[in-house]
Amino acid sequence: MTNSERRDRGMAYISDDGVMEEQKVCRRVLQELNTVDRADFSKISQLVKELLGKSEGAFINPPFYCDYGTHIEVGKNFFANYNCTILDVATVKIGDNCQMAPNVAIYTAGHPLHPVARNSAYEYGIPVEIGDNCWIGGNTVILPGVHIGDNCVIGAGSVVTKDIPDWSVAAGNPCKVIRKITEEDKRFYFRDQEFDPEAWEVISKL
Repeated sequence: MTNSERRDRGMAYISDDGVMEEQKVCRRVLQELNTVDRADFSKISQLVKELLGKSEGAFINPPFYCDYGTHIEVGKNFFANYNCTILDVATVKIGDNCQMAPNVAIYTAGHPLHPVARNSAYEYGIPVEIGDNCWIGGNTVILPGVHIGDNCVIGAGSVVTKDIPDWSVAAGNPCKVIRKITEEDKRFYFRDQEFDPEAWEVISKL
């Protein structure tokens, strides 16, 4: 069994020449994406579509970093802001209408705890999944194996080590649920500041 096959089956594997050849394909696209004219939105969209394994209307503000790209599946209207990093050794699945603030990092990759095992060069990847309609705050780190449910907001600076249930506001290190998101929250755009009548007329019909 090749190391690429071991990796894709969720087994411990070594980043040998075959694995690195796959990464080279991704890095060539990343090189173009991260040096493209930042005002050429059409070209950026084209490169993002070429890079990701599955996407529909995705947009990423460069710079962006990942290992393969093809292991990342995003739903409709995905947006990632500057300096997003996704180590997609294992699959990263992200639902529809998800937004990521600057400096978000998603890690599926890891290394053994024991130094002897770690020094063997074996590593692993554990999938990460994020549901629909999620907003991930700036400088958030999401660790291997985490599942974030639908309609969640993760506060800036969080380190997400465990699953987060649907309709949650969660934050902290380690990230914990602070409260549930309710229908009443629809009226507010920031803390206790309500939408003006013109904006509310649009939102109330959604």
